[in-house]
Amino acid sequence: MAVSNSTLHHTFDDELDFTDIESKYHVDLDDGLDNVIVADGIPIIDKSKLEKLLAKIAKEFTRKGAAIKPDDIFVPWDNASGKSKGFIFIDAGSADAAAFAISAMHGHPFDSKHTFLLNRFTDIEQYANMDETYVEPKTEDYHPKEHLRAWLADSLGRDQYVTYRGDDVEIHWHGKSSQCEIAYSKKNWTELYASWSPLGTYFATLFRQGVRLWGGPSWEPQQRFAHPLVKLIDFSPAENYVVTWSHDPIAVHPNLPQGPEFFSPEDEGNNIAIWDIKSGHLLRTFPTSLLEGEDPLVKKQMQWPALKWSADDKFVARVTPGQQISVYELPSMGLHDKKSLKIEGVVDFEWCPHGDKDKDDTDKAAKSGKAPKKAKENMLAYWTPEVANQPARVTLLEFPSRRILRQKNLFNVTECKLYWQNHGDFLCVKVDRHTKTKKSIFCNLEIFRVREKDFPVEVVELKDTVTDFSWEPKGERFAIVSSSDPNLGNPGPGITIKTDISFYQLDRAKNDFKLLRILASRTSNTIRWSPRGRHVVLATVGSSTKSELEFWDLDFNSEERREGQAVEWGAGIQHLGSADHYGVTDVEWDPSGRYLATSASAWRHTLENGYAIWDFRGQEIEKHILDRFKQFIWRPRPRSLLTKEQQRQIRRNLKEYSRAFDEEDAAEESNVSAELIAHRKRLVDEWNAWRARCKRDIADEKRSRGQRLDSGGGDGEKEEIEEWIDDVIEQIEEEVD
Repeated sequence: MAVSNSTLHHTFDDELDFTDIESKYHVDLDDGLDNVIVADGIPIIDKSKLEKLLAKIAKEFTRKGAAIKPDDIFVPWDNASGKSKGFIFIDAGSADAAAFAISAMHGHPFDSKHTFLLNRFTDIEQYANMDETYVEPKTEDYHPKEHLRAWLADSLGRDQYVTYRGDDVEIHWHGKSSQCEIAYSKKNWTELYASWSPLGTYFATLFRQGVRLWGGPSWEPQQRFAHPLVKLIDFSPAENYVVTWSHDPIAVHPNLPQGPEFFSPEDEGNNIAIWDIKSGHLLRTFPTSLLEGEDPLVKKQMQWPALKWSADDKFVARVTPGQQISVYELPSMGLHDKKSLKIEGVVDFEWCPHGDKDKDDTDKAAKSGKAPKKAKENMLAYWTPEVANQPARVTLLEFPSRRILRQKNLFNVTECKLYWQNHGDFLCVKVDRHTKTKKSIFCNLEIFRVREKDFPVEVVELKDTVTDFSWEPKGERFAIVSSSDPNLGNPGPGITIKTDISFYQLDRAKNDFKLLRILASRTSNTIRWSPRGRHVVLATVGSSTKSELEFWDLDFNSEERREGQAVEWGAGIQHLGSADHYGVTDVEWDPSGRYLATSASAWRHTLENGYAIWDFRGQEIEKHILDRFKQFIWRPRPRSLLTKEQQRQIRRNLKEYSRAFDEEDAAEESNVSAELIAHRKRLVDEWNAWRARCKRDIADEKRSRGQRLDSGGGDGEKEEIEEWIDDVIEQIEEEVD
């Protein structure tokens, strides 16, 4: 009997069950609209500008990592007017791509008048059919956030500092001996180093994944910035922004998270990133190459901080050596006026700090009810070297007006360094000059008096090489370290460079800077002024043979001056004390100017690492020798909220306030004395108890031997005490040849 092939196929199909295979390889057709985005805030155009509009929109989305093509965009039209309706539909391809595009582009500016406002199409459908019946929302419990400056309200008025040793990071309270304690500690809190923000609000730690900011009494994480392999960070002066740098160029992998807090494909290859601290958003990135210049004769190692901030956080600038200074506005990070400052040969620049004087003027105007004065513009100083027949030049520039305020020509210049006084009253340009034969170098100080009309410049001529310069905070004095030692350029092992320390002060009578005093033949190479001014420490840092600390007071006769007595020029400089910290690598004053911390870091050497704290007179308060000790940093304090008048009132009534502090000190001493007496009494009681126990043991042993005991229960033996007394009867002196 013959059976056809078709009959066999039908028979097998009826007997076999394919449901498991069909369920495994079943494909669901996506008929949803989760991939569709509705974008509002689009310019209204006619059809002649459609192609240009679509190209612009696609470019903006692609810049943020959302790959959109013009063919993916649908533009609704108003048939009556022949123009677009101001919104568009975008096919993102998938729901995940749509979510990323919305997070990246919502609120992003399209131009100066339009901003992207994005929503899912399904969300709009959902809200279109929403039940409009009012339902009372559930009240959530209020949980107040911790105050990030709560440490300023410490009842004992203590400062804080952080120590980093091995893998342990500890934050300490610093005060009297009984008030010193650990506020918080954590193991493996950082992988590189730790840093405070300029006003002490945030504590920053660095990891391979990026930077974390911590704060508040509980030290909870406040923000994070995902910059892999980050090595350096820098905060803006008002703590609104932070800059991060990594030697490794940014690489964006497909599986990495996307959004405003992360890098996008346009950031690939860059090294420097600017972040908004409060939102955590990435504002912009730069390559390091832009900061090094293209001229091989000008190209130098990258200096840090690579980006420099104006005092009010409104601008941040970078220099392209030999070419230009580029200033960017915050928070948009757009180039100011869409053009850089083209300055041929420019080497370096510095922003002028804002001092208390401008703030006090604003406070006085507000208090008196008058209209506040126009805010003072920012100012920056830059210098250019000699080129052909053009002299070197230092320029003061007002910004954002870009008006040149003052220029000074310089000749025979080898190098310049710019030093602003912290209130912006003075600018010192340290000019290293060479002789016409270029065989020797000498130094001049060009001092601009910024607060005076026409910005007069005074020249202080020096013969030796200046290795360190430092302005007195809030003052009109400066100190320099100079040397004529022939070993200065190339010191060998074990050789200590001899230096001179010179103090200068503005003489108001003659209106010029005059030498106060020279401290000759020192080994000090570092100057550290107290944040309050007046006191200064001269330190020998980084030497293998010397580690001296000298504490000086530059207003020792301030009482005589206040009483109107005639005081000789420079007579107020008084040496308070000397100290030594072997292997010292870092010297830092606390914010109050009452204490100084010195540390020997294991990052520099491995001998007697640790830290010490001294008072302003050079008396050692505490010292700790700690192996693998790396870092010590005082926590900064923000500017006082008290007005100048309130501060003067406190100083006038200081004796009344000091009584309470004297009573606290006396109570502290009495507590210490009471503790010492109790400790000694406990030791005596322990001794008497031990002696009584020994007597009982001896008595028990004699009973066991059948020996007789004395009636008093003692050992039956008398204790004899011999006392030797020496009397001089006669003393004869003889001369021996």
